[in-house]
Amino acid sequence: MIGSSRPPPPTSVDPALSDQTRARLSENHPGLGRLGVVVIGRNEGERLRRCLAALVGRASCLVYVDSGSSDGSVELAARVGAQIVDLDLSIPFTAARARNAGLAKLRELDSSLELVQFVDGDCELVADWLAKASTQILDDPTLAVVCGRLRERHPEASIYNRLCDIEWNSPVGYAEASGGIALMRIQAFSEVGGFNPDLIAGEEADLCLRLRQHGYRILRMDAEMGWHDANITRFGQWWKRSVRSGHAYAEGFTRHSHEPGRYCAREVRSGLIWGAIVPALVLGLLWPSGGWSSILLGSYLVLALRIFRWSRRRGFSAADARLYTLFCVLGRFPSAFGELRYWAQRAVGKRSALIEYKHAGS
Repeated sequence: MIGSSRPPPPTSVDPALSDQTRARLSENHPGLGRLGVVVIGRNEGERLRRCLAALVGRASCLVYVDSGSSDGSVELAARVGAQIVDLDLSIPFTAARARNAGLAKLRELDSSLELVQFVDGDCELVADWLAKASTQILDDPTLAVVCGRLRERHPEASIYNRLCDIEWNSPVGYAEASGGIALMRIQAFSEVGGFNPDLIAGEEADLCLRLRQHGYRILRMDAEMGWHDANITRFGQWWKRSVRSGHAYAEGFTRHSHEPGRYCAREVRSGLIWGAIVPALVLGLLWPSGGWSSILLGSYLVLALRIFRWSRRRGFSAADARLYTLFCVLGRFPSAFGELRYWAQRAVGKRSALIEYKHAGS
């Protein structure tokens, strides 16, 4: 539910990687002494400061992976005791590659670690998340990933921030995938080869698919996990984010099309039908039909009604359901564009560039 109170400020503790730190963590909560954290970011500013402050002293190892920041992010992370990985930017950046590099550093620091919490630099974990999540995953060897409720820090700042908060209100229980903010079992992560470093989007769902194929499960806990600062204030940012989603669906479907389950087939089909085929039919038949092809536009009302009813069954308020429905329908157009652009680039052997939609931190 939007509007929940903010978590209490994190406690500032010396995060030095030492036997004393590990012993203290293990004494207070056995799981934390077996856990490391990987933070990735670039020019996150104040968001990174909040992110690191919430992590200090809450895990035995803390690694920050930077991808070319110019705002002092590396120095900030070093001051709180994080180990730094400067990503080689001569190789195309992906969040997947950054997370893989962070975990590699963690394992270099301490090969006995069992768990890794991945965090983006624009997120702040709530104080008790790591303790709750580590207990849950260590108690069930079938679990490879656990995540919880992620909330938008400023849903009132824009309708796009509010949409993010609505989207993250996912059902609790076993899930097909998690987002990038999640606690993972290192052994399971390594068994499937980690994140695919070539993916510019959708790397979390791809990883979770491979984990499930190996017999592991993903759990979305009924627990507060953290706060995210999306900072999406313009329509153009939302559009690019939706193009990115379409790209992820198309690439995921293409890469796994030979496997059972038809991965991302429903999302790809929906984007193409509503974002490309129906508009093409309306416009292409407008003159031959004497304008009658515009009747097809009424199908969008049917789509909207279905989405609205589904949203209300999920427990969304009427206002949230209306907003979510509107942008779900609108989102079919940039999603279709992202799908078609991916296939066009793939056809000519061109590597897709990163699709960025966020402002740098301030």
